[in-house]
Amino acid sequence: MKASSPEPAVAELAWFKSSYSAGDGGDCVEIADAGTAVLVRDSKRPGNAFLTVDAVQWAAFVRMASRG
Repeated sequence: MKASSPEPAVAELAWFKSSYSAGDGGDCVEIADAGTAVLVRDSKRPGNAFLTVDAVQWAAFVRMASRG
């Protein structure tokens, strides 16, 4: 995982908020599928830096988180 600064191509990606986000200004993250990686950013500051997570690592995280 690494932090990255916004790039022009990032703005063209489809970003998604969690279905658990209340939409009331709470703390939320958005993700975007970038092929071999998943990008994660703060939904309140979309122009700031984002995290890049390898797609395989992201899939493992989602599996672990869904066990809850």
